[in-house]
Amino acid sequence: MTAGTPTDPYTGPIVAIPVYAGVSELELGIMVTVCRLCGGEGATLTVNRSRASIVTAGGLVSTPHVLYAALPDPVAILIPGGPGAARAARDPLLRAFLSAHAALPCGASGSGLLLPGEAGTLVGRIVGGPADLADTLWGFGVADVQSGQTVTDGILCTTPGGFPALDAAVHVATEIWGADVAQAAVQRLMVPTSPN
Repeated sequence: MTAGTPTDPYTGPIVAIPVYAGVSELELGIMVTVCRLCGGEGATLTVNRSRASIVTAGGLVSTPHVLYAALPDPVAILIPGGPGAARAARDPLLRAFLSAHAALPCGASGSGLLLPGEAGTLVGRIVGGPADLADTLWGFGVADVQSGQTVTDGILCTTPGGFPALDAAVHVATEIWGADVAQAAVQRLMVPTSPN
């Protein structure tokens, strides 16, 4: 490739990440980073009902990559939590999107579990997640709630919020790119940097 020429468009598998006002930038960042380490720069697309910028939980401004209607067919879904999750979970377009893709590998962290819960895709599942959401999660018709734990039930991985979002991302990465590639990404994330 010559300097100044555009790179080829990304043609690999796409992991969709619904975003919303008040999303946790920590959980979102972990999910995006793992997928990009596995699949490359275009491996994730953030999606929302609008391309208008949103403000994350920490005050950062982010613009979703695509609208739901413009999203190429994803191969998996990652759902970060954040203080805006309860409001986002009531969005009928988001619920319809998650329902339509319920058969795809999925990882949800923290309060992000409210989104598939409201979409009806947790029914009959064993879920983990934050201890403070246990009663709410029972209301979604789940088979069991293992509070404060990371739980994998088939193609679904649910975790508490914060750094355990890494487990959800690794679950999806393993399903899409294989265990070796996913573990190599984790090792790259965990290698301490040498002091200068």
